[in-house]
Amino acid sequence: MFRTFHEALHEKSGLGFTGTAVALMAMTMGGVAHAQTAAKGASQAYPTRPVRLIVPLAPAGTTDIVARIVAQKYSEALGQTVIVDNRPGAGTTLGTGLVARAAPDGYTLLFTSSSIATNAALYPKLPFDTLKDFAPVGPVGQSFYVLAVQPSLGVSSVRDLVAMAKAKPKQILYASAGQGTITHLAVELFMANAQIKMQDVPFKGGAPALLAFLSAQVPVIFSPIAEILPHLRAGAKVRTLAVTNAKRAPELPETPTLAEAGVPGSEVVSKSGVYAPAGTPPAIVNQLNAEINRMVQQPDVRERFLSQGLVPIGGTSAELSDYLKSEIARWTAVVKGAGIKVE
Repeated sequence: MFRTFHEALHEKSGLGFTGTAVALMAMTMGGVAHAQTAAKGASQAYPTRPVRLIVPLAPAGTTDIVARIVAQKYSEALGQTVIVDNRPGAGTTLGTGLVARAAPDGYTLLFTSSSIATNAALYPKLPFDTLKDFAPVGPVGQSFYVLAVQPSLGVSSVRDLVAMAKAKPKQILYASAGQGTITHLAVELFMANAQIKMQDVPFKGGAPALLAFLSAQVPVIFSPIAEILPHLRAGAKVRTLAVTNAKRAPELPETPTLAEAGVPGSEVVSKSGVYAPAGTPPAIVNQLNAEINRMVQQPDVRERFLSQGLVPIGGTSAELSDYLKSEIARWTAVVKGAGIKVE
């Protein structure tokens, strides 16, 4: 009176038991294949519309130039336009905060350098949590700084500068891009390790600080190599005393590192990288990371990076996360030790 599912299927289709089993297996395998196809389609769906890459700085600086190279390569690889959106303001925290609050879907990304770590050390009440509100995608490149002096200062080595600063505490002036910027904090780290005091002359950005140095208004500077190198190549009459890199720079082979010059522990390397909002699916983070590691191996990218004084590095999202944590801890200690307060 009651028929089983197999009997009903046998009656409907005219199949025997073996045929029924085969039919069921085909139905099951078809369902699995459909599910696998759907999953594959979902993983390949990103991106389906333009992606916004926020740069928390004004256009034309090194970070912006490199971000545009990254955006171009992302566009080529992902098949969607990647738009650079410059959002300067509040010491880069404005643009950075926009990404922290964005939907974690991979369509709003951040490209920034060491400021994301130094701001966490400087500002105790940021509108976001630097370690919790971002998913590091991967490092892109790294740069360092050059300690240079005007010949009129009368020093020819780091040891000479340290000796003069000890004899004349707070009388030697140095130019920085502003209170709390990396060019200010790098000098604070150097001074702490050398046990000296020089006087900061803050400017509104790296360009006016370098101009003041090159025109001999201020005798000392820690300048990003990308900014000072063109002037050195053009024959600027200044002396390079040291680089903040761990190794000597190929561009300045005769210039020692700070460790070689007698002030170890003063290495400062700024890494630029891509960040996504926290909660971005790991598959999207991994996809974006893989493209970073592909692009930094391309000859044209490497050439363009190096022309900006930036070494293309690539790496994992975990490496960028570890760098961020260590830099925040490091600069927090420097800020506290120097008593720096930024409004």
